[in-house]
Amino acid sequence: MADVQPPPLRSLDDFLLCSARFAVPDVRNLDRWNHRMINNLLYYQTNYLLSALGCLVIVGYFQPFQLVVGATVVTLLFLGFVWAAENQAPIRRFRRNHPSISLLAILLASYLFLSVLGGVAVFLFGIAFPILLVLVHASVRLRNLKNKLENKLESIGLKRTPMGLLLEALGQEQEAGS
Repeated sequence: MADVQPPPLRSLDDFLLCSARFAVPDVRNLDRWNHRMINNLLYYQTNYLLSALGCLVIVGYFQPFQLVVGATVVTLLFLGFVWAAENQAPIRRFRRNHPSISLLAILLASYLFLSVLGGVAVFLFGIAFPILLVLVHASVRLRNLKNKLENKLESIGLKRTPMGLLLEALGQEQEAGS
């Protein structure tokens, strides 16, 4: 963990404004769409973290206790899933073969558990909404040369970032940097 480096904050111009280029992904080529998303997640991870924290602060202002309960539940379920995937071979194979379904299972289990506790609104607006914003941006943002270079450094191991570790925990390390 000592060699993990947080990437720099990308400029607002590069992230959203003038120089940013967006296009609807080709849904017929899922591999290319997946590569685009993973590479954008790696390149803009600091911007995504700050955007998600902004949404969480807004929700936390209105519902602080429920937000903490919701965040705790999702964190515990995610850590439980990662532990199970590392220690149980069938779960590890499932995670590698079906990463999207694995993430969906974590979110669905979190939703079901929170609905029992009555924190559905906090989950939807405080946790799922920022994730949705990040995934939509990562899907439609076209990559540039600097993005490709940074992702190549991450994929060959010269740089380790928090998003790289998260994607690795979700079984996406073979996809990163492609």
